[in-house]
Amino acid sequence: MAHNPLADDLVELVARRFRALADPTRIKLLDHLQVGEASVQELTAIVGSSQQNVSKHLGVLHQAGIVGRRRDGNHVLYSIADHGVFALCEDVCGSLREQAESLRRVVASVAG
Repeated sequence: MAHNPLADDLVELVARRFRALADPTRIKLLDHLQVGEASVQELTAIVGSSQQNVSKHLGVLHQAGIVGRRRDGNHVLYSIADHGVFALCEDVCGSLREQAESLRRVVASVAG
């Protein structure tokens, strides 16, 4: 089977996507936006951070093409633009759940 290496520009896009996801606050924002669109004010209350910090994180996610935004009067509403990000998150979360469960079984067998 032949290996087709990724083009440099595609590698950069993949790396940018992973960097955008590499922050706990951004993951919390995406988790909430999975339910539906929300304003910065709503998201600020949910993640327990400052409006400036939430706006900065949303900007990173928007720049990476993961979230979209639209103006509604005086508010800007954010939503998921690329739902494929949840498949990636589910793969990672599923793997981490399996590792955590294996670790719990090992600890339980040693302690028991």
